[in-house]
Amino acid sequence: MSDLKIYLAAQRQKVNTALEATLVKNDKSPRIVKAMHYSLMAGGKRLRPILCLAAAEAVGGDSENAIPAACALEMLHTYSLIHDDLPAMDDDKLRRGKPTCHVAFDEATAILAGDGLLTLAFEIMAKAASNSADNVRSWLKVIQLIAAGIGYQGMIEGQMRDIASENTKLTPTELEAMHTLKTGALIEASTCAGAILGGGMSEQIEQLKIYARHIGLAFQVTDDILNVEGDPELLGKAVGTDMERHKNTYPALSGLAASKTFSHELIDKALQAIKSFSNKAEPLRAIARYIIARNR
Repeated sequence: MSDLKIYLAAQRQKVNTALEATLVKNDKSPRIVKAMHYSLMAGGKRLRPILCLAAAEAVGGDSENAIPAACALEMLHTYSLIHDDLPAMDDDKLRRGKPTCHVAFDEATAILAGDGLLTLAFEIMAKAASNSADNVRSWLKVIQLIAAGIGYQGMIEGQMRDIASENTKLTPTELEAMHTLKTGALIEASTCAGAILGGGMSEQIEQLKIYARHIGLAFQVTDDILNVEGDPELLGKAVGTDMERHKNTYPALSGLAASKTFSHELIDKALQAIKSFSNKAEPLRAIARYIIARNR
């Protein structure tokens, strides 16, 4: 897909417009709304909502039907970043090139802002379900899928393993399992949610699940690599922090060269999973390649 930048920009704008309409902020807004809006609209790739929309299109559906899920997914991702940055977690000072939420506001406000985005995400999806009499069952599947992806057996468990494993060397199998939960679970849920709302067949959803599982892990491997050799100006956050915290990463375990090779192998497997899809899946193919070529 030669015009991936144009596609990503258009989809990102679509998501941002919908997010702004959902969480309206002005000078008279309560402090909690300002904090939620601050982190939600701080920028970012909008990868998860774009995957959701692209998956709906890939199975022949209308991506407009997946907009509420796309917004919810970005809110859930932002909530996870706010909490991940807290002093009790990674204690990061920068996110997306701006002071993190607890720095810009305060720690208590940041915790509540994350909680606010988490609950608003499910409110949005429940509202979409109630307004879609013909598609209630699909929305219930999506809500269940996303809840499981970010829950105690998904993203939260991955974060817990990440914290517990500091100063302890994991095996390659353990590291892959941790990253599959911490980063991959929400990426997988995003892709499958779009396919469900796009009316995808079970076989298509299963293949997209395989695709998403591989790109999710490739995304984290690339993040690990960028934390070693990335440009802080482009990343919008500090580099070298994984080594300082003695975190388990692919470069630390296998070295940079092997990590880069592994990320390419993962993308090859992801592309193979959707080989039978029509050209409507071309954005998904381009996104897979972009994941390991990105510099932020």
